[in-house]
Amino acid sequence: MKPVLALLFLSVLILFASCQPAQNNSNTTVTTAVTPPTAQELKIIPRPQSIEDMMKQRGEQDQAQPMVKIVSPAKNATINGSTVEVKLELSGDLKGYMPHKDPATGKGNHIHVILDNQPYEAYYEIGQPFEMRNVAEGKHTLRVFPSRPWHESFKNEGAFQMVSFTVKGGGDTSKPTVTNSGQKMASPSASPGASPAPSREGKDFASSSAGNVDPAKPLLTYSRPKGEYTGADTAAIMIDFWLLNAKLQGDGGEYRVHYTIDNNSSGFIDNWNPIWLTGWTNGKHIVKLELTDKNGQPIDNGGYNSTSREINVVKQ
Repeated sequence: MKPVLALLFLSVLILFASCQPAQNNSNTTVTTAVTPPTAQELKIIPRPQSIEDMMKQRGEQDQAQPMVKIVSPAKNATINGSTVEVKLELSGDLKGYMPHKDPATGKGNHIHVILDNQPYEAYYEIGQPFEMRNVAEGKHTLRVFPSRPWHESFKNEGAFQMVSFTVKGGGDTSKPTVTNSGQKMASPSASPGASPAPSREGKDFASSSAGNVDPAKPLLTYSRPKGEYTGADTAAIMIDFWLLNAKLQGDGGEYRVHYTIDNNSSGFIDNWNPIWLTGWTNGKHIVKLELTDKNGQPIDNGGYNSTSREINVVKQ
């Protein structure tokens, strides 16, 4: 073979060899390991130290016995038009407790205002008018109770108030009900269970109607968790609620509160105190609270005793 042809032949052999896949000496396929997503394992922990510290800073406010009265709307009132003005009076042994938002922190004592069974809206300045706008025509239920800056409710007698009222000539059911400060109270066409602020405090509340709530029967009012949790707030998330006409087993009664997270983690709360859960993973979660009898069977009252909320956990 001539030298030129030999050199060409050798070059072809080298090129061919370089195109072949590398062989593993163990004759096994090489794969890249993929880390599976972290499974959510929730557990109850004591009240977080950050809350304990806040309670100490507040002094005796957390031993207050605030009482709320709904001045407007009146019980069984008929409201003409889609705007409903909420007027409240605060009394009782306040020990310095007063609703107010700290401009620096954006937090403070406030009143939870709930239209039908929608998520609550915070009412910080009860000396300022609070309006629910675009309220749908029909019967509605309003529930209110005082809360601390971290949204833990006061549970003393007289703290919770509820009235039913009827709206004639209501708002556009394709649009949400809002307050006069722009907070959304209810979503369009919502059923029970389910912008810059102007001068008056109030919101457009989503179109919402009341279930047939009996104020003489056991009633669970869902309060927390709600909305989005970010940063340090994701470490421990509080479950809190208000009970009317129902005493839990651990408090000498016969009822229980069953909580379910994402149709997976669940448990019972047998004392009327908030609990804090840790171990949340990033993303959206569904939290369901349900009032049951001692055997775990649901107790109905207008559909309000079984309520689900979607929250979003954003860890940084």
